[in-house]
Amino acid sequence: MQQHQAEQSLADELQTEATVRRCALTRERRPKDDLIRFVLSPEGEILSDLKEKLPGRGVWLTAAHDTVAEAAKRNVFARALKVPAKVPAELSAQVDRRLAEAALQAFALANKAGAVVFGNAKVEEAIVKGRVMALVHAREAAVDGCHKLDAKLRAAGKMPAPAVRGLGTDELGLASGRTNVIHAALIRGGAALKFIAAALRLERYRKGSAAFASQSGAGTT
Repeated sequence: MQQHQAEQSLADELQTEATVRRCALTRERRPKDDLIRFVLSPEGEILSDLKEKLPGRGVWLTAAHDTVAEAAKRNVFARALKVPAKVPAELSAQVDRRLAEAALQAFALANKAGAVVFGNAKVEEAIVKGRVMALVHAREAAVDGCHKLDAKLRAAGKMPAPAVRGLGTDELGLASGRTNVIHAALIRGGAALKFIAAALRLERYRKGSAAFASQSGAGTT
């Protein structure tokens, strides 16, 4: 319940208007942030347009790896665009890599802005001071260590955003210029918000369409 409230609070901060699009595969209408736009390149190949800036008519799909894979399998892109479309064999994996790159770039920018604290002692200190918006745990982090820090943040009385858990130690280290990054804390502010949004989008994509199941039936006209 608390995590759902935190996610909703984060969504409210990130989104100022309820812009929706229809998934070309499921035909469900969802907030635009829950979908990924695809366009046709000049060479006739399908490209993901994560920043939604590429020219041309867009095809929107729920941002889930199995939805993208199924759309490629069922020739959804050509039907939606009404022209022949070449779909890369590993489109779903390509999107995963691009989402991971976007999340790590946002993490690097947050770190550069001074919005990331590293190491258990400094993370705990930031929690006590009430500065922490969310925690970052590397995939390799021990479960007990994650639970301990999560509990400390909840006990501080602030409603945190969901912890970010989908990135590896090496990835976080490369993005921050540090070694052995296991735990980090995000300090409240715009840079942290942007990273959390990108990281949670990646995590939902990897979980697949089941991550959106609780929203099914809402706005499916």
